[in-house]
Amino acid sequence: MLKMSTDLARHALNGPTMGTRWSALFFSPPGFDPAPLRAALQVAVDAVDAQMSTWKPDSALMRLTAAPVREWQDIPTELAHVLALGLAIGRASGGAFDIGMGDAVRAWGFGPAAADPQAIRATMQTARRPAHEVLELDGNRARKSAPITLDLNGIAKGHGVDRLTQVLKDHGIRQALTGIDGEMRAIGLRPDGKAWTIAVEEPDRARRAPHSILTLQDAAVATSGDYRHWVTVQGHTLSHTMDPWRGAPLLHSPASVTVVAPTCAEADAWATALMVAGVDAGVRLAAAQGLDALFLARDDAGGMQARAVGRLFSHRPTATAPAHGD
Repeated sequence: MLKMSTDLARHALNGPTMGTRWSALFFSPPGFDPAPLRAALQVAVDAVDAQMSTWKPDSALMRLTAAPVREWQDIPTELAHVLALGLAIGRASGGAFDIGMGDAVRAWGFGPAAADPQAIRATMQTARRPAHEVLELDGNRARKSAPITLDLNGIAKGHGVDRLTQVLKDHGIRQALTGIDGEMRAIGLRPDGKAWTIAVEEPDRARRAPHSILTLQDAAVATSGDYRHWVTVQGHTLSHTMDPWRGAPLLHSPASVTVVAPTCAEADAWATALMVAGVDAGVRLAAAQGLDALFLARDDAGGMQARAVGRLFSHRPTATAPAHGD
């Protein structure tokens, strides 16, 4: 006999990863022991961090960054997958998404050390080539045609959410909501038959409040904004998102961009790309790519203006996303 939703036990698992926390919300029949699943979820995100961290000098990503130019390097399958996706979105976005901005990220104080004026000058004066022109992949091998400092902070958390989702599926769970630092992915429906409810955050540094509500089914959502991570340099508050053409933080960007996509890695990367592109160019890019995106921009009066692309955000305040992720 089919279990009713009232017979199911709620599980809200979480743990540390990438300087924040992962979460997994799901329901199971009574008697389910979540301990082995929690351990498997932690192993999955630990593997992502070990391969893709820019804070760990021995991560697979940092070893590739430090490797000699023009020499093939063996890399883990998971890292190869994320690098390939990052390069593909870099090409599709015309370089707005660039996984080769690690030197600028560190110089401006978004890495392990404080902002360094000398390094800032160097990154802004260096002639830059996008990662998709510098990094070549061949299966589980990679090589660089020029020096480049790789950084996957615009896609690694999204990929981590996808890995959490896959672990749940491997354990027979087909209805769940997973997340890392606000990047979320939903599979199936809640036990009551409704889609999972996600708040699109108001881009406000002083408080955390919802701007609007999104409901998801078999889809992922990610937001890039100027209000989550920033540094103050010479009295100026600067967002963590880098302008690939200047080697410096964005100066005229939306307050936030939210993207819905089949996978969280895609949503994460495209949200960053559209932030870099800006509202007008970003709206055109999102439309050309068939993306569902919500741009929030501050106006001169201190208010917030919204621009929407795609049916999910355009037609009604609450949107269901029946995207077909794997």
